[in-house]
Amino acid sequence: MIELQNNIYYVGVNDRVKALFEGLWPLPSGVTYNSYLINDEKVCLVDTVEVTFFTQFIENLHHVIGDRQIDYLVINHMEPDHSGSLALLKKYYPGVKVIGNKKTFDMMAGFYGIRENVIEVKEGDEIDLGTHKLKFFMTPMVHWPETMMTLDLTDHVLFSGDGFGSFGALNGGLVDEEIDTSWTYLEMVRYYSNIVGKYGVPVQNALKKLANQQIDYICSTHGPVWHEKVAEVIALYDKMSKYETEEGLVICYGTMYGNTERMAETIARAASQAGIKNICMYNISKTHHSYILRDIFRFRGLILGAPTYNNGLYHEMDELLSEIANHDIKKHYLGWFGSYAWVNKAVPTIGEWNEKRLKMEQVGTPVCMKQALSEDTRRECEALGTAMAERLKADRK
Repeated sequence: MIELQNNIYYVGVNDRVKALFEGLWPLPSGVTYNSYLINDEKVCLVDTVEVTFFTQFIENLHHVIGDRQIDYLVINHMEPDHSGSLALLKKYYPGVKVIGNKKTFDMMAGFYGIRENVIEVKEGDEIDLGTHKLKFFMTPMVHWPETMMTLDLTDHVLFSGDGFGSFGALNGGLVDEEIDTSWTYLEMVRYYSNIVGKYGVPVQNALKKLANQQIDYICSTHGPVWHEKVAEVIALYDKMSKYETEEGLVICYGTMYGNTERMAETIARAASQAGIKNICMYNISKTHHSYILRDIFRFRGLILGAPTYNNGLYHEMDELLSEIANHDIKKHYLGWFGSYAWVNKAVPTIGEWNEKRLKMEQVGTPVCMKQALSEDTRRECEALGTAMAERLKADRK
């Protein structure tokens, strides 16, 4: 096992089997379930792993502490990918005391029927392990109501639960300084935008609590351990939780026979010619929406387009609009377009979504195409792309 710092060990596992995280989010590069063990006068385990990896997990623990008993188990987050091994762990370590908050124990009783041998902590409480001293910070809704973070005051190691996590298994290296982390940032944004993203205010509250603490390591429950790039990672979370975006444009479209796609291509070309370099285009029936939401979180401009289908809006666009609304995405500029064969439903329906739920700043005139792309419709698409580009460029300082 890997010693991170002064008898703090990584005892987590990689999952390269699961195809969908939480049955929703694709895992082309897998995912980690990170757990950490502090081998002090009192042995303290911080979070566990998904129960299907328990055999490997218990071997990891024995590799560090042999036959020693575990005195404490800190549960920062009760989701089963982190607490799932709890019931089995207690069979191996029957005397272990679980450290959590009141909401932790309500969930622990519900998930696992465990109610005894618990230590309740509140904001700012501390526990002494011998050399190491732990301090607890309540961080509700980052991203469940019971979540908290644990700071080792001795070595300034933050055990952050799902905060600062990312998708992706680890390929040998664990700490940022020993691996290429370039891939991690986009996977961190995808993780944040799809799972944590609607909870920007609670994330900001958590960051404020941690602002005056020395943090040399961030040990999340998913992804790498951050050491050299702690400041960068905290800054990224600060930016995302404030819904701050970069100059750029995401064009999402549905298409059945290619006509609506031609509109999207025309809009994109106009925006490019008007000076926008970061343009992402997504066929919403082909690309998983988690990647689309990731880039919507990153870029300020958004243009949506779809055909009318069964006297309503193309199904995949309806789904995407619902996801955008449910993630409470803010500070965006929105344009839209659509097509129809005999009845126009797509364009007005997208407009209704924006008026009632998205509430983004409208840019340009919506474009409605009947059947196929005409020269008049082409010019309208070009005008929409240009209008979005000019609105984005107006924010340049």
